[in-house]
Amino acid sequence: MSQPKLIFYAKHRTDYTEACRSELQAVLDLPVLDPDADLGEQFRGVEMVIEIGGHAPREIIDAGEDVKLWQVIGTGLDNCEVAYTLGKGIAIANTPGFTSAKALAESVMMYILMLTRQYHTSRDNFFAGDFFLKVGATLDGMVLGIIGFGASGSELARRAKAFGMRIEAIDIRPLAPDMSESIRPDFYGGPEDMDTMISRCDVVSLHLHLTSETKHIINRDRLKRMQRTAYLINVARGALVDEDALAAALLEGEIGGAGIDVFCQEPADVTRPEYQLPNLIVTPHTSGQTDDTIRRRCAIAIENARRLVAEEVLLHTIDASQGLGRF
Repeated sequence: MSQPKLIFYAKHRTDYTEACRSELQAVLDLPVLDPDADLGEQFRGVEMVIEIGGHAPREIIDAGEDVKLWQVIGTGLDNCEVAYTLGKGIAIANTPGFTSAKALAESVMMYILMLTRQYHTSRDNFFAGDFFLKVGATLDGMVLGIIGFGASGSELARRAKAFGMRIEAIDIRPLAPDMSESIRPDFYGGPEDMDTMISRCDVVSLHLHLTSETKHIINRDRLKRMQRTAYLINVARGALVDEDALAAALLEGEIGGAGIDVFCQEPADVTRPEYQLPNLIVTPHTSGQTDDTIRRRCAIAIENARRLVAEEVLLHTIDASQGLGRF
């Protein structure tokens, strides 16, 4: 296919970034940026940057004097210099929530099942030879609260309903009147209903972008509103939760447990005492990173490369007010 001159950038070289690069390079001529080499030379004539995660510092953005499109492979833009990049006349596009929604929803169900079936305790019992002990609870009839009812939130509702869970959801946007019954919540409210919803849920799952409004949306006060047997799940952004408040709630037995895939500092400090608890499931920010997610995200970047050359409307461009919304 005809393509603009491209360059690929990833702040961290991981299996995920390399899988994305391989998927893209199967279609595109895509050199990899070396941030330690001459940036001006590497960016000469480059019209489109494909970046994993949106972590580029301003010195790299400044080097792209000919860049027309900054394509972020990822959903959240909290790490991205949105206003600065747009201010230089460079369009930004991301890969929205639908690209990872199914993967995130499946991961949340994994955390819910591991927590309610007390996976760590059961595993310890197995190796201790303690068989036939009563551990766990069934999901049928439990209340799942979903904060942020976008792509991943609605996919989670679809899966949780199949387990017989009651779905309650909070969002800033009205519920679509034609929404399928397979995902329609039993209760749907706005931010003003969040505290009362949290207090009646067996599980609370977060599906929000990180913004100044959503930072620490789960704080000490809201953790205290949760039932002592309830679980908190976060697969969106670490700073949605006050990590110190969560640690205190877990260590003091104020909530039933948590499933956490995202952290304020990544890699996280694995020596923190709450991470050693049997009722905390932790994974290293991998909930959304499946083969299907990679294919969906890279397909958008490839299509936008084609559209840039053809001077067609680009997919999923954002403006300075965006980055709010749902995963």
